[in-house]
Amino acid sequence: QVQLVESGGGMVQTGGSLRLSCAASGISFGICAMNWYRQAPEKQRELVASLTEAGSTDYADSVKGRFTISRDNAKNMMYLQMNSLKPEDTAVYHCHCQSTYSGRDYWGQGTQVTVSS
Repeated sequence: QVQLVESGGGMVQTGGSLRLSCAASGISFGICAMNWYRQAPEKQRELVASLTEAGSTDYADSVKGRFTISRDNAKNMMYLQMNSLKPEDTAVYHCHCQSTYSGRDYWGQGTQVTVSS
C-alpha cells in the first residue's frame, strides 16, 4: 500500500522559514516525478515546485528564489524548504508522486502552513 505523509507545517511570521517533509512507504521516490502543490482558501490548487526522477526542478514564479524542492532517495523522503515566507503563502501543502512506470498518482494528506503578517 502506497502512503505519503507530510509534516513540518505550522504557523510562522512573515519572513520566517519552514521545512516541509514528505515520507513515502510502498513506493520509491526514485521512480517518481515529485511535486508540491498548495491550496489556499477559495482558490484553485497551485503547482508550487516539481522535481523529476532525473533531478530537474521547476518552481512557480511566486516562489522562485524562496523555495527549494529536494529529495533523499536513500531515506525515501522529499522536502520543501520555504524561506522568506509571505502571508500569500498560506495554504494547505500536499506532496504528490507520479510513477514514471505506471503513471499512477499518489497524494499526501496535506499539511497546513499559515504565515501571519
